[in-house]
Amino acid sequence: MFGTETTKLPPYAIAEMGVGFVPEGRKIFANLTVEENLKVPVDRPGKWTIQTVYELFPRLQERRNNKGRQLSGGEQEMLSIARALLLNPKILILDEPSQGLAPLIVREVFRIITQMRAEGMSVLLVEQNVRMSLEVADWVYVLNDGEIAYSGTAADLQADEGLLQSLAGVSAEKWEI
Repeated sequence: MFGTETTKLPPYAIAEMGVGFVPEGRKIFANLTVEENLKVPVDRPGKWTIQTVYELFPRLQERRNNKGRQLSGGEQEMLSIARALLLNPKILILDEPSQGLAPLIVREVFRIITQMRAEGMSVLLVEQNVRMSLEVADWVYVLNDGEIAYSGTAADLQADEGLLQSLAGVSAEKWEI
């Protein structure tokens, strides 16, 4: 990452390099309030503060005194993203951010990803929701059994429905949200 081998580094060292990570499964502190969860990351200088993440996620501000376990899946995902943003990363890695979320919440998560990109943040998105991913991506890698099956622009893949279907199958089916 950024020219440095990271496979043997501890997570805190990777975070110090400017990498934010939102793991699959919404890893939050269930017994802490939203506000307490947001105070866990080390305070790093930059744009993202508790106030700016509350502006991005107004629902979290409304629920700031609720415990993590009292949040919906979508709110927990927002809290996970907010915690990663508080590290003021150069790149944000999101692993399956739409997994298990209602379609309306999926739309909100992807709106937030689009906003982060518009503000200049690099985002690496690992996602099975192919069509939504193509809407926010510049570049796409499709993996098959751990091998790169496709590498190219999102626009090129979107334009070739046959290729998209052959690479992604059911994941490429159109659905409205």
